[in-house]
Amino acid sequence: MTQMTTDQLPGRAAGTAAVPPVPEAATGGHRRSRGGIVPVLAFSGIVVAVMQTLLVPVIKDLPVLLNTAPSNATWVMTATLLAGAVSTPIMGRLGDLYGKRRMLLISLAVMVVGSLICGFTSDLLIMIVGRALQGFAMGAIPLGIGIMRDELPRERLGSAMGLMSSSIGVGGGLALPVAALVAQHADWHALFFGAAGLGVLSMLLTFLTVPESAVRARGRFDVAGSLGLSAGLVALLLPITKGSDWGWGSPTTLGLFGIAALILVLWGVMELRIADPLVDLRTTARREVLLTNLASITVGVAFYAVSLVLPQLLQLPESTGYGLGQSMVVAGLCMAPLGLTMMLVAPLYARIAARRGPKVSLLIGMLVIAIGYGAGLGLMTAPWQTVIIAVVLGAGIGLAYSSLPALIIGAVDPSETGAANGLNTLMRSIGTSVSSAVIGMVLAHMSQRMGPATVPTMAGFRVSFLIATAAVIVGAALAAFLPSARQASRPTLVAQSTDGGDGDVISDNGMIGDSAAAGVAGAGAGAAAAAVPEVRDVPAEPAATGPTTTGPTGTPSGFSGRVLDTSGTPIPGASITLIDRQGRQAGVTTADADGRYALAAPAAGTYVLTGAAPGHTPYAASAMYRGGDVSARVDLILAGTGRLGGVLLGGSGPDGAPLAGGGIVLTDAGGDVVTRTASGADGSWALAAVPPGPYTLVLSAPGHQPQARAVELSGGEPERQDARLQPTATVRGTVRGPNGRPLADAAVTLVEDGAVAGHTVTGPDGVFAFSELSGAHYTLTAAGFPLHAVPISLAGGAHEVLDLDLAQPSAATP
Repeated sequence: MTQMTTDQLPGRAAGTAAVPPVPEAATGGHRRSRGGIVPVLAFSGIVVAVMQTLLVPVIKDLPVLLNTAPSNATWVMTATLLAGAVSTPIMGRLGDLYGKRRMLLISLAVMVVGSLICGFTSDLLIMIVGRALQGFAMGAIPLGIGIMRDELPRERLGSAMGLMSSSIGVGGGLALPVAALVAQHADWHALFFGAAGLGVLSMLLTFLTVPESAVRARGRFDVAGSLGLSAGLVALLLPITKGSDWGWGSPTTLGLFGIAALILVLWGVMELRIADPLVDLRTTARREVLLTNLASITVGVAFYAVSLVLPQLLQLPESTGYGLGQSMVVAGLCMAPLGLTMMLVAPLYARIAARRGPKVSLLIGMLVIAIGYGAGLGLMTAPWQTVIIAVVLGAGIGLAYSSLPALIIGAVDPSETGAANGLNTLMRSIGTSVSSAVIGMVLAHMSQRMGPATVPTMAGFRVSFLIATAAVIVGAALAAFLPSARQASRPTLVAQSTDGGDGDVISDNGMIGDSAAAGVAGAGAGAAAAAVPEVRDVPAEPAATGPTTTGPTGTPSGFSGRVLDTSGTPIPGASITLIDRQGRQAGVTTADADGRYALAAPAAGTYVLTGAAPGHTPYAASAMYRGGDVSARVDLILAGTGRLGGVLLGGSGPDGAPLAGGGIVLTDAGGDVVTRTASGADGSWALAAVPPGPYTLVLSAPGHQPQARAVELSGGEPERQDARLQPTATVRGTVRGPNGRPLADAAVTLVEDGAVAGHTVTGPDGVFAFSELSGAHYTLTAAGFPLHAVPISLAGGAHEVLDLDLAQPSAATP
């Protein structure tokens, strides 16, 4: 087989982390300011959330306003929920493929169109269409989180994602009192015109402030997968939201649940077999992603419970003996602290996550939610008590919601950020739908007659709080099994002063360390999986010899040096970035053919220098510029990244056949997945930008036995790991009794070397099957009429069809 050279390895293997390119300096050395990204994206999330609660103040009046029956009027709310659930994973995937900013603007534009349609109509069907278009904007939440991951430095990402993730609660909480005021003092259609205005403003700010991400996923959009997921979600969420109206045991409800299960199972089988799925179910099945999504459902249940209970309790008349007799406006103001607290805890989340990881902040948030609901069981007798409940629950929900996207982002490839967070947002929506159905059913059954109306009882409110408490406890139990964050290894930098002597290494500086980490993350260039290097302060000594000129044609006053690899070879074209103490870029340049660079410093002080080059691990150094006409020398030593590639073969022929779509996974010494890819049509695969060190390489393919190998990456020449997987075998057949009829309940056992390799019991058709067999010699036994045993010899990849006739006394070999 021909040996593969370095330049034959693909530049980027399918499924490997896609990273943004090294930022280039604009004219004059200035880059576009990105300070407004966070507030603009958070504002778009708030605008989207407003769509969900826009009609809450007038929901009881909708049948009259739309001239329809109450059961039909609820479709105005249901349409928004269904459209939002369908759009979140689809828009996330489209953003990964074609640009997150572009899809964000499209989502907001569709919302504006829907708002205008609703603003000019009182017809039920047209209103449902408009509300569905409004719900389509829910995809803006995962798109905004994806943009933040791609564009923001590391030290700002935690609080920014927390704010974006919490925006749905912020918008919902703040919209209630405002919408109530508008509904009381103006025509109710003004709600939709106001929503359209907010959407246009959000689009304008996004267009002017938010850059388009350079990160793209490879592949094509899965149209069939999007249609299948949409159909499955609609069939699932419809009976959840309308089950109380239709009856939980009605043929319509049960039939839709059955249809949903069938569609989603078939959709899952299809997604596993195509090259570019809408949702990577293998990634979704990973422990950290699966548990995070399941926990998201429970948080969604807990979040929506308070929104269902407290507004009703506040507005019930005092004549009930427990109602607080407040207007819709006052009830909205009492609920507003829920959203405000969610927004205010975003910085707190960032600190907790930075020190302990998002898993800890999620567990803390769930604990606070449980405390809030537990305390709420006894704090329902005055409006000020509901404010306390709202504040505590807002803090807990804010911490939990802020943690979820960080956990997802930490577990998926950057090119899958939009789709993965879209699916996570969908899980939260399913949680709110389940909460609405279950708590709505509880409040309906635990109610009493008050004149012409039926109102929930205090016992119903307390049971609802208990359900929410139980849900969040289940979520905390799931989150407890999430993997904990581990500290990355940190290589040490050696720097020199301009006189050629060794620089003195002094203590670490925490602030600069954070900035350096941000610089390394931003420098990227194929080093997404690289460890964050340790940063040390190096005092710059005055130069005894060497260039120290300050003129435009000489070495600028600031920093200079060379970028070298570990063998001392210059690295031409390496990118060097200068970062000040506040984490701002102070300069950027490129190393020349000899690896030399020079960067001017704007003022005396401590800075971070980062170096990055393709095929090398980024490097960061903290150094001091004392001012004057002296340039401090700092050499940057970049270690090479490991490259791994090969060809995956299978089949039973003498030379084997290429295996397309085989799984290649690289795990570290702790068992965590570092990177992964899939083999191409010719069986070739490649992994690049992996830090040097020991790893375990796992190769697998359907119908073949997996392999695991220990590999040591040095960071030098690419490591070649060709592999041939042995095919597995299948044995199946039918057990027949007297007169050749299939025999049910026959016990069939497969034995290899005296050990049971498989056991099954036939059904009414007498069929049995054993798959994924890797041995060569087995004994097949069946009992049900007389005992029967048959020896079997399997070649690799054989598929034996063997019928057993228990009516015959002798066995026939295959």
